[in-house]
Amino acid sequence: MHGANVESIITKMKQPPLMVDRCDIGNTWPIYFPEVDLSFQDWKYILISKLVCFFATPRGQHVVSQVKDEDGIFSLSVDFQHLKKICDLEYLYAKLEEHPKEALLCMGAAVHKVMLAQEDEGTLEDGVKINIRLHNGPEPTIALRNLKAAYIDRLVSVRGTVVKVSTVRPLVVRMAFQCAGCGADITRLFPDGKFSPPPTCAMRCCKSRTFTPIRSTAQPIDFQKIRLQELLKSENHEEGRVPRTVECELTEDLVDACIPGDVVTVTGIIRQINNYTDIGGGKSKSKFQGLYYLYLEAISIKNSKSQPVPEDSQYSDSDGRVTEMLDLFSFSPRDLEFIVKFSEEYGSDIFRQIVQSICPSIYGHELVKAGITLALFGGVRKHSSDQNKVPVRGDIHVIIVGDPGLGKSQLLQAAAAVSPRGIYVCGNATTNAGLTVAVVKDRLTNDYAFEAGAVVLADCGLCCIDEFDKMSAEHQALLEAMEQQCVSVAKAGLLASLSARTSILAAANPAGGHYNRAKTVNENLKMSAALLSRFDLVFILLDKPDELQDKRVSEHIMSLHSKHREHFSVAKRLCRASQADREIDVRARSGSLISRLRLDPKKDREFVPLPVPLLRKYIAYARSYVFPRMSRSAAEILQNFYLKLRDHNTSADGTPITARQLESLVRLAEARARVDLREEITEQDALDAVEIMKESLYDKYLDEHGVVDFGRSGGMSQQKEAKRFLNALNKQSELDEKDCFSIAEIYSLADRIGLRVPDIDTFVDNLNSVGFLIKKGPRTYQIQASIHSQYTRWATPTRNSKASAALSLLLFLSCVAFKACCLHSIPLMHFVDHFNNFLTSPLLAQLALKEARPALSQPPPWVSQRSVLIQELNNLMASNGPVSPLVADDGAQDLDMGKII
Repeated sequence: MHGANVESIITKMKQPPLMVDRCDIGNTWPIYFPEVDLSFQDWKYILISKLVCFFATPRGQHVVSQVKDEDGIFSLSVDFQHLKKICDLEYLYAKLEEHPKEALLCMGAAVHKVMLAQEDEGTLEDGVKINIRLHNGPEPTIALRNLKAAYIDRLVSVRGTVVKVSTVRPLVVRMAFQCAGCGADITRLFPDGKFSPPPTCAMRCCKSRTFTPIRSTAQPIDFQKIRLQELLKSENHEEGRVPRTVECELTEDLVDACIPGDVVTVTGIIRQINNYTDIGGGKSKSKFQGLYYLYLEAISIKNSKSQPVPEDSQYSDSDGRVTEMLDLFSFSPRDLEFIVKFSEEYGSDIFRQIVQSICPSIYGHELVKAGITLALFGGVRKHSSDQNKVPVRGDIHVIIVGDPGLGKSQLLQAAAAVSPRGIYVCGNATTNAGLTVAVVKDRLTNDYAFEAGAVVLADCGLCCIDEFDKMSAEHQALLEAMEQQCVSVAKAGLLASLSARTSILAAANPAGGHYNRAKTVNENLKMSAALLSRFDLVFILLDKPDELQDKRVSEHIMSLHSKHREHFSVAKRLCRASQADREIDVRARSGSLISRLRLDPKKDREFVPLPVPLLRKYIAYARSYVFPRMSRSAAEILQNFYLKLRDHNTSADGTPITARQLESLVRLAEARARVDLREEITEQDALDAVEIMKESLYDKYLDEHGVVDFGRSGGMSQQKEAKRFLNALNKQSELDEKDCFSIAEIYSLADRIGLRVPDIDTFVDNLNSVGFLIKKGPRTYQIQASIHSQYTRWATPTRNSKASAALSLLLFLSCVAFKACCLHSIPLMHFVDHFNNFLTSPLLAQLALKEARPALSQPPPWVSQRSVLIQELNNLMASNGPVSPLVADDGAQDLDMGKII
C-alpha cells in the first residue's frame, strides 16, 4: 500500500462523524424493498437505522468510500471478517444467518443513505441500487458434497473448478403491462427471473385478465450461469463417487468473472428450483414434480487468478494480473513455519527428500521420480521480447514408456495426488472433447456453452494421462495445448481460446506389448514425431531379468504386504543394504545424481516420506512465490551441452536435436532451483538438469546394440529396412537369374547392405508370414516380387492342358505387344517396367489381340526353355519385317533380345 493511500485513510479516520438522519430512509426504502410498505416496527427498518449510524462513523465512511461504479452498476466489496472487527453489531450477523438476502439489501440501503448525505450526491442516479458483495463469509468454506436441504436459504461459501460457463444474456427483472380493458399500466417485478404477468387488473371497474407487455419499459440486467465442480484430493476422495457439481447464477457486475478451468470461491445463497413447475409452467404431469434442485445465487465471486504479484516483479502483466499464480491454498502461519523449517533443516538435501517421498511404494526409478518432481515444480512462464508478448511456456512435459507391470500408473496417480491441482485420466476412456473442451447446448435457453476438459481443468497444474498409446485419435488435440498452452475452439459459431497452462505426465505401453529396442520410440508407440518432440523428458522402463534387482524388488513388495511394522523396517534395511553393495549398473552412467538421490543404508534407516498434504503445500508455495533467474555460469553449462548434442547429431535422416531441447534444459534448471526455493539458478542446478536430460536422451536414442544413435528419433524404421532389403534381393535375383536363395546368401546380402534389424532369422520369418518370401525347403526361400519369379511362374508348363494353352496364348500376345513397342519406338526401360503389368491390363490385352488377330490361326508352340523362347521371339520379329534399333533411357544401344529376357 502506497504512502499516499495510508495518509488518506488516516485523514478519513480523523474526520468527525457524518450527520445523517437515520430515521429518514423513505427515499431509499422503495429502491430496495419496492413491494414492502415501510413500517417502523419492521426489523429491516431497525437494521438499516443501526447500519446508518455505523457507516456515518469515520471507520464506516472508509468502507463506504470503496463503492465502485462500473458502467452504472454500483457495488461494494465487503470482507465479513474485517467488518466483524470494526463493527460490533450482532444484530446484523444474526439477520445474515436468518435472512441473508434481506440483510444484504438493508446494508445496501444504509450505504445508499450515507452516500446521499455526503457532498457528492450527484453520483447516484435515481433508482440505482448498491450491491453488497460479501466475501469471506460467516461460515467457513464448505465442500460441495455437503450441500444438502439443510442449507436452503442460507449464506454459504463454496470453492471449486469452473467446468461450464454460459453466454451472458439479459434478464428482465421489471416490466410494465397494459391492461387490454381499461388501458392502465401495471408494473410487475420478476423475482428470480420468473416471468409473471398480472393475474387481474388492479382497477375496481375493470377485472380484465388480458395484458400486453410494454417492452420499452423492460429493465434488464446481465445474467450468466456457471457450473462448479468440487476439488478432489486424495485425503477426502471416496472411491466410486462422482464429483459433485452445483449451478451458480451470476448477475450484473459478477458476470464474466471466470472462464472454464478457473478455481473460484463463490459466496451466495442456496436456492431451490423445480424444473417442472418453475420452468415448465406447471403443465407437466410427471411423477417427479416434487423433486427440487439446488443452485447457488451468487453474492460475490473470487477468482484464484485475481491476486496480483508485486509491481516490481518482472513476471507481472501490465494490467496487474498474474502470469503464473497458483493460489489454490491459503498459507497459514503454521504452513509457512513448516516451509521455513523444512528448507533450513534439509538444505541442499531437499531434492532427495521430495523424490523419495513421491510414490514410495514403487522401488527404484530415482531418475524417473526426479523428472516427475521437476514437472510438479515446473519452470517459469515468461514472455518473449516481442511487443505482442508471446508467452514462453514453463511447464515440463514427461512421458514414461515401458513394459507392463513396472508401476507407471502408480507413479501417475501419486503425482496427481501430490500436485496442488492434479487431474488423472485414462486414455482408453477419454474423448477428444473430454480432453480439451466441449461445446454443449443448454436445453432451456438453446445457448451453447463451454465445458472444460481435463487439460483445461488442470490449468496451472498437472494432467496425468494413463494409457497414452490407447488414444491415438486424440493425440492431435494435444499439440496446441502442450506448446502454446491454450486450447482454441471453433465450434457452433463460438470462437474462443482457453488457457491450458498444464504439465502433461503421460504413461504408455509399447504397441507390441514389450518395448523393442530395434524400433524407435515413435514406432513403439505409434505416435507422431511432432507430438513426441513436445515432451521434455522421455523415460523408457524395461523389464530385464536381473537376479539381484528382482530380489530387491520382491523384498520391497513383501515388506509392503507385511502386517508387522518391524518386518517392514527390517526388509527396508535389507533392500537398502543390498542396494549399497550392488555393483554399478547401467543407470549409474548418470553419475553423482543417482548416488545423491538414493537413500543411504546407514544414515537413512529411519527415513519417513513427507506426508502428501505437506508436500502439496510446499509445491504450491514454490510455484506461487519462487521465480528463479538464470545465472551466467549455469547458462554456459546448458549452452555447451546443447552444442555438443548438435555436434553429435550427424544423422542424414533428420535432426531430432532442436532448439526445443535447449528450452527444455532451461525449464529443468528453473524447476531444480525452485525445489530448493532459490531465486538464482546455480551451476549444480544446471548440472542436475543436464544429467536428467542425458538419461532421457540415452533411453530415447539407444538402439538394440547398446549404441546411442541420434538418428533414431526419425530414422529408418523396420518397415523401411524391409523395403530396402527386398529391393536389394530383387536386384540380386535379376543378376543371378534365380529367385531362390539360401539363408547363407541372405545373411551375406544383409551384411553387404548394412541391414539394421535385431535378428535376421526373425526378420526373414516376418517377411515369410506376410508373403514376400516363400519357404521352399530347409533354410531356402523364394522371393515373390522379382521379374524372374514372375517369368518362371508364367513359363513353367502345367499338367492342365487348357491352362497350358491359355498361358501359351498369353505369352504369344505378350510377344506381339513387345513387337508393337519396338515398332513404335517405345523406350526399352518403359517396356521392362510395364512388362509385368501387361497381363493385368485389359486395354493392353485388347490392343495386343487386335495386333495378333491375323496370326492367331497358327499360335506358336509351347516353349519351356529360355533359348527356345529367344528363338521364337527373333523369328516373330523377323517375320514382320525389319525393325529399327531401339534406344534405351540410359544410352543408345542396339536391341539385344537375349539381354531382355
